[in-house]
Formats: sequence, C-alpha cells, structure tokens
Amino acid sequence: MAWVSEAELETHFMESLVPLGYRLAQGRDVSPEHRSPLRESFRDAILTSVFSESLKRLNPTFPASALKEAARRVLNTVFTTDILQENRRLHELMVGGVPVTFTSPDEQEERHERVRLVDWTNQANDWLAVRQFDIAGATVRIPDVVLFLNGLPLVVVELKTITGADIKAAWNQIATYKHDIPELFRTNLFTIISDGMQARYGSLSAEFDRYMGWRTVDGHTLVPHGSTLELATLAEGLLAPAIMLDMLRWFTVFEDDGRGLSKKIAGYHQFHAVQKAHSSIMVAQERDGKAGVIWHTQGSGKSLLMAFLSGRVMRDPAMKNPTLLVLTDRNDLDNQLFATFARCKGILGEEPIQIDSIQDLKQTLSRESGGVIFSTIQKFRPDGGEDFPELTDRSNVIVLVDEAHRTQYNLEEKIDRKTGQIKKGLAFHLRRALPHAVYVAFTGTPVELVGADTRGVFGDYIDIYDIAQAVADRATVPIYYESRVVKIDLDEEITAILDDEFSEATEALPEDQVTAKARKWARVEALVGADKRLDMVVADILDHFNARLQAMNGKAMIVCMSRRICVEVYKRIIAAYPEWGGETDDTGCVKVVMTGSATDPQEFKPHIRSKARQEIIRKRFKDAKDPLKLVIVRDMWLTGFDAPCMHTLYVDKPMRGHGLMQAIARVNRVFEDKPAGLVVDYIGIAAELKAALAHYSKTDQDETGIDEGEAVAAFLDALDVSRAQFHGFDYSKALDGTPGERLAILPNALEYLLEKDRESDKETKRFRHAVAALVKGYKLASGNARVREYATEVAFFVAVRSSLDKLDAGGGNRTHDDRDVAIQQLVNKAVTSTEVIDILSVCGIKRPDISVLSEEFLLELQGMKQRNLAVEALKKLLDGQIKARTRTNVVQQEAFSTRLKEAIARYHNRSVTAVQVLQELINLAKDVQNEPQDGYSKEERAFYDALAQNKSAVELMSNQELRVIATKLVLTVRNNAGVDWWKRDDVRAKMRVAIKRILKHYGYPPDMTSNAVKLVLKQAEALAVG
Repeated sequence: MAWVSEAELETHFMESLVPLGYRLAQGRDVSPEHRSPLRESFRDAILTSVFSESLKRLNPTFPASALKEAARRVLNTVFTTDILQENRRLHELMVGGVPVTFTSPDEQEERHERVRLVDWTNQANDWLAVRQFDIAGATVRIPDVVLFLNGLPLVVVELKTITGADIKAAWNQIATYKHDIPELFRTNLFTIISDGMQARYGSLSAEFDRYMGWRTVDGHTLVPHGSTLELATLAEGLLAPAIMLDMLRWFTVFEDDGRGLSKKIAGYHQFHAVQKAHSSIMVAQERDGKAGVIWHTQGSGKSLLMAFLSGRVMRDPAMKNPTLLVLTDRNDLDNQLFATFARCKGILGEEPIQIDSIQDLKQTLSRESGGVIFSTIQKFRPDGGEDFPELTDRSNVIVLVDEAHRTQYNLEEKIDRKTGQIKKGLAFHLRRALPHAVYVAFTGTPVELVGADTRGVFGDYIDIYDIAQAVADRATVPIYYESRVVKIDLDEEITAILDDEFSEATEALPEDQVTAKARKWARVEALVGADKRLDMVVADILDHFNARLQAMNGKAMIVCMSRRICVEVYKRIIAAYPEWGGETDDTGCVKVVMTGSATDPQEFKPHIRSKARQEIIRKRFKDAKDPLKLVIVRDMWLTGFDAPCMHTLYVDKPMRGHGLMQAIARVNRVFEDKPAGLVVDYIGIAAELKAALAHYSKTDQDETGIDEGEAVAAFLDALDVSRAQFHGFDYSKALDGTPGERLAILPNALEYLLEKDRESDKETKRFRHAVAALVKGYKLASGNARVREYATEVAFFVAVRSSLDKLDAGGGNRTHDDRDVAIQQLVNKAVTSTEVIDILSVCGIKRPDISVLSEEFLLELQGMKQRNLAVEALKKLLDGQIKARTRTNVVQQEAFSTRLKEAIARYHNRSVTAVQVLQELINLAKDVQNEPQDGYSKEERAFYDALAQNKSAVELMSNQELRVIATKLVLTVRNNAGVDWWKRDDVRAKMRVAIKRILKHYGYPPDMTSNAVKLVLKQAEALAVG
C-alpha cells in the first residue's frame, strides 16, 4: 500500500487551488453524459458551453454573429497535423483577441474589432480545475488534472506518487497525451509534472531536461531545496491567476531557428526579474534614467530575459509607444541578440531593426516613436573631433546594454598628449545623443569583476541570479577545470595587459601603427603559436577529446590566441584526421569560425565566411546530431553563443576577468545527461580564474572551476563501491579475456548478484546506484589518462547493470538515464560486443517468441547452470504472457498472476530452492500455454475491456455472455455511426438507447449499466478516430 496514494496527492493538489480562486470539478461533472453537459463529446477538450458564456460576458456589446464567428475560429482546428503550429495560432488569438468584422446596429458602418478571449484584469475570467478529465482521441485518456481558463484547457497536470513511479514517468505520460489526445494541447500554456516532492513545469515542446522548478511565492524569498514539497511552492507561486495571465501574455515566445518551431516560457528567475526591471524603468524615467543592473549568470537565459522585458516595455501603454535600443560593443554579439529577438518578434509587436551605419543610426533614432533597434556602441562615434549630435530628447527611449562594460565608463573628457585635443569616450557621445533615455545593464558576471563604475553608471542591482542558484535549479551545470599547460614564459608586464581589446585591435592594424604593447602581444603570440608547441597541444587535444567522446556524446570548442593560430590548429587536426575535413559549410567535422578582411593571407580565405555562411555553421554546431563536433575560434562565439551539447572548452589563449568568465560559461548549458562542463587549460589561466572567482560568492566558487582532481577522486571512490559488490567473485576475464570469455562471464556475474539479492533483498538496487555514480564520475573525469585505464572495467559494470535492467531484477525501471548508460560508448573498442547483451543467448539458449513458450524452450531453461538467472528470465517472460493470454478473462489472469507472485515470494524468502521454483514456473508456463487465445477482433476486445472493467459484472456474468455483448455492440456502433457521429446529439442518444437495450437483453447488472454505457461510448469515439 502506498504511503500517499496518487488519489490523495491529487486531492491535496486540488485543495491547494481553492484559495487561489479556482472552482473545482470532477471529470463526471464535465462529461457529455451529464444532465447539463459542458461539452458535446468526449473528443472535445474545450468546455464549449463555458467558452460561449465567457465570450458573451467579456464582449457584451458585440452581436451574436461576431461571437459565433470568433468561436468558430477557436473551435475549428487549422493545423491538424502540427500541434505546435496550432498552439501558436491559438496563443496569438488568446493574447491579441480574435479579429472579426460586423455591421454596427444602425447598419451605417462596417466595424473591425477583436473579440476578447481573456480578461487581463481578471474581473470576469472563469478559472476551473477538473480532476480526472476524460477525453477521447487515438484512444481514451484521463489526465490527472486540467486547469481551464474560460473553458479553454490551459494547463495539464500529471502526478505520480512519492513512493511509486518517478517524475520522468509523469513526463512520459504527458508525451503520450500529446500523441494520443493532441486536442487537449491546442490552447495549452504549459504542463506540470510532479511526484509530490519534485515538481516541474515546461512548454509544449520542452524535453525533460528543460522542465523547470518554481522556487518562490513572492518573487523575493527563495524556498530552499528540500524544505517543503516543490508541488506546493509551484502551485502557490505559479498557478495564481494573476501570475498565469502574465505568463500567458508577456512570458511566452515561439521560436524557429531553422530546426523547427519551439515554444519557450519564462523561468521563475526571468519572470520576477522582468517584473522588477519594468518597475525600475518606470521609476528611472521620472528620475535620473538609471534603472539598474541585472546580473544573471551566463547560460541561464539572459537573452530570452531581455526579449521578455522588451515585449513588456514595448506593449505597456504607460510608456507611450517607446523606442527600445539594444546596445552591445561587438558585432558578433549584436548579430546573436538580433537573431534571438527576430525569432521572438511576436512578443515585441513589431519587427526589430539592425543598424548598418552611423547615418542609419541617426535617421532611425530621430523617429518620433516606436522601434526595436539593435546597434553597437561604436556607431555613436562622431566625425572628426566633433560631438555626436542629439538625436531625441524623449524619455521613453529605453537602452538595454548587454555585456558592453568597457565602453560604458568613459564619460569623462581626456586630453591627447600628442595633439592636445580633447577626446571623449563613446559613452559620453551615447548620452549626448539620448540625454533623457533610461538605461538598463545586463551582465553575466558580478559588476565588481567588470568594472567598479557599473553601478555608478547604471544604478543598483535590479536582480541577481548567480551561479550557485542556477546550478541548484538545474538551469546550468557545474564547470570543472583541468590543467594540461604546455608552458611558455610570460613576464608580469605582459600578463598585466592581457585583455580582449588587444586580440581585437592588433591583427587588423598595419605594422607601422602597432603600439608597443601590441608588439609585445605579438611576441607572445609567436611563442604560443610556435610549431613544436602547437604540435604538442593539438595532439593532446585530439587524444583528450576522443576520450571525452567515448564517455559521452557532445561537442567542443578550441580557443586560440590569434586567427593565424586558429588556421594552424585546423591544419594539424586535418592532417591527423583527413576524414574530418569538408570543402563546404554543410560538411566536415571541424571548422574555424573567425572574422576577416580583404588584406588577409590566402590561407585564411577558406575560413572567412559571410554572415549567412556563419549561420550555417552555427546551426550545425548547435545540432547535437550534426557531425560537426569541433570548432576553433579566437573571440567569436565566446559571448552570447549558446550550444547546450558543447561539453568541453580547450583554452590556449590568455584571458582574464570578465572575458574569461564569459568564455568558460559556454560549457555550462544543460543538455540531456551532461553532468558538467569541462575547461581544459593549455596556457595557464588558473591564477586568472581564481582572481575572477574572488568576486563571486563562496557557493559560486564551489560550482565553477572545480579541480579535476576532485572528479578523479570521486570516480575512484565509486569504482571501489562497485568492486565491493563483486567481492569474492573473479571477473578478471571480463577485463582481459577474449570477446567469447567476456560474454561467458556475464551470466555468472548476474547469477552472483541475484544470489546475493536473495540474501539481503537490496543488493541489485545497491549495485544500480553504485554504477550510476561510477558512470557519472567517469563522464566527469574521462579526460584523465589514469581514469581511462579503467574504461573496460566500467564497461563491464555497465553491461551487468544493463542486463539487470532487461531482466527487471531488483525492481529497476529502464529510464532515459539508464538507456544512455547502455549506449554511450563507454565500452571501448575491445569490448564493443558487450553493448547489447541478450542474456538467454549468452547462456546458450535461443531467444523465445514470448507468445509461444515451447516445451523445447522450457527444457533448455530448466537445464541452465545459472538457476537464479533462469528464474528472473522466466518470471519476466511469464508476466507478459499471462497478460497477453488472459486479457479478457480477469479471473484467470488474477489466478495466474497470484501463482507467479507467490512462487517468486517463496523463492526470495528462501522457502524453496532455485531448482524448485524453476519447476513451479515451468508448470505455470505450461498452464498459461494451454489457456486458449480469445480470438477477438480489435473492436470486440475494446468493448469487452470496457464492460469487464467492473469486476462485479465479470463475476456475475460468464465470459461467453460478455463476449456476445461485445459482438453485438460492434454491430450496433457500425450501424449507427456516420461522419463525425459523436458531435450529433441525436445520433449519440440513439446509440445510447441501443447500448442500454443490448445490456438489458443479456442481463448486464442494472446498477452498473450507466457506467458501462459511458465507457462503451468513450471506446466507440476512440475507435472512430482510429
């Protein structure tokens, strides 16, 4: 018996919605069979009567014809085979209203209006929570809870018990719903999955690893992990109607980056940061224009946060049609942000504009109102020694500055020592051009790291979302650090001037203009790029990266000091692996990503691409399935670039401070089972990393730059634990034997574990946990040569656990993570044959057809040496066969299942030996084999199952009587069904009467007839879809 059942969890969740303003209902209350039905059919996801009444209530002055047309636009599906496109279509109607045209009552003029589906003031909305909502699609499904807004299904909730299936099972259930009952998701905002303790929410297109928790109720105080049920915090903090309306209106975007449409919704940190920033902007507009600083660590969705804030500001009537300027100090960052906003233009209300020139900037910003404009701050550079002209004195110009710290502090005037002229910085000219604008700064690092003047220029912190919080929320992963330095000597003077400015400035300058510092930088570049050193570095990178790929799928980036070195590294990689090359942008496994000019050497030309060609490379690298797995960069893609599948960053370029922290954050994105990102240091950035981290909190330091030695130690500890599970068992042949010997050792290893499991009943579970920790440790430390020595042993333990999964021994369920363990190339070349193991084949027994448990097979099984393994294998086969053979004979199924459970219980209690229980199971298998097949058609079996759900009816009536009823029902449904029959009340009523008549004629219990009719009608609708 469950400690807390799923039904009790549903009850608790439903009760928590009442204080928030929801009405509660059961599935039967909204059934088409109800005396006052809220919908016409079980196929309807929208509560049509509630929806119609809401339209009248929200649009009292509109004629009935206009409301009818609006309802038709919502109720009729347009994109029948693309649920995401349909969801976007209806989202736009929910947010913007349904456009209609009608003639005014006096018939004097034609009016173009929008019918409201939602009351944004929440005065006239209807919020309803329905428990156990029946809906027919490809089959009948019953989601646990559905939340409705004005009759439209807005949120689907799937709950699992604390002691039962895990939260991943809830996500799998949602995926099943999307396939079987897509109608339910046409107006969906998000879905919620929970096992009580854990609770997450995600959009319609989100994979499991992108589902998020909600950790605050008031937007200020975080609820510590583990201090309360996450479901309670999520319900109170996210499902309050006011929050839901904001999420629907301001915090939902649809993006298409070329790989297909996706839907994205805000995390709690983005939601509350935008609300705070919006308030700060309103206040700053009346004061000094300093709205403040938002520090959200890299990888936590800062670009999307900026898009959400922009949409909120642009659509606020109080802002009086503002102009929004998004400002950066790098072209690649400008391009990346512009691309993000262009994909999210729906939330902005207009197309964003990217500035091409200074003249273009002047003309665009001189407009009277509106506009979402992208520019680099360099375009505010004036002609000659003049000041930049004032472009507008409006106070509703909002400037969002992203990572442009260096260019934002030079507000003062300076005298040029050579010419005596007064020089003014770009920040000075920016503020002269836009004297009354409001400024908001965004940073992924603490302002103390990027410049002490940040808060002086922009104001105080608006919101902070640091590394530790992001890792705890699974918004990012930790970053590990590994030193593989190939030394060069750098004097202190050189180290002190290391900065991205020099790599940006020196390469494009003619030799006679290069400063003394730049020439010193060039000398360092010559040392770093020396042929012998590069030979060593590239050889080590390839060795290390190949080891990483054996541990887990993913990609890597190499950061070089100059474009020349980038090209040299590429040459060496292609020399080592010619097959990695590619003549076109859409082929090849390695690419250089860098800028160029007309004066570049000829050998640079193949690597210099237009913006469109760079976009092809970008999309390929972000696609985890694309063979492009390694990119080489100097400074492009080190800020703003987001490729979650990248897990390793090879650094061979001096970096420090803000630039260093920006770069290493490229590997902290969440992706599938990636446990952490890894930074591999070839140049010696440890001191700079330590200095940069000094500006972070202690918890942030704990999650960044973690020493690889800790990962190695954790792996060795996990290895010891796994070895302890096999104490007393010699598995040396699994490590150094032939493929045949390795295969032969596997069943004996399983037998050994299963025998231990009989003694303590927990050994296989312990082994599963130990191997999970071992695999995680191996992934983190696989770049270490010492760790790679144990690859074969790790592979053996993984093979054993995978085999246990196939037997389902120890109650293990095959999760996504388990599946990854089996296929993730942990097995090296010598043991690839153990990736997929058929246990019975290894034992010398042919794999049986589970529908035919033949005498020959049972005899083979009885003769196995590994008795415990035979018991587990036969138990699994029998369990499936019992269900298949007796699906329409509930009594017989229960009898067989009871015999199986009791036999296994005696075996585990050591009341019988493995030989004895095996004989019992073989006798049971023969009895199951003798059970006749039912011979039903698909339709007959469906109706039989509907009737047989009531066990009392099964006990009162014979199996043959139920079969006759099922056959008659098939004929009745066929004779009465027509096109879309389930939508016609007269046909449904006629069919209901016919079903009742059949049940009465054959003596189906009268007190159970009502429920049986409902079930049969549901099955009929489901079959009609098929």
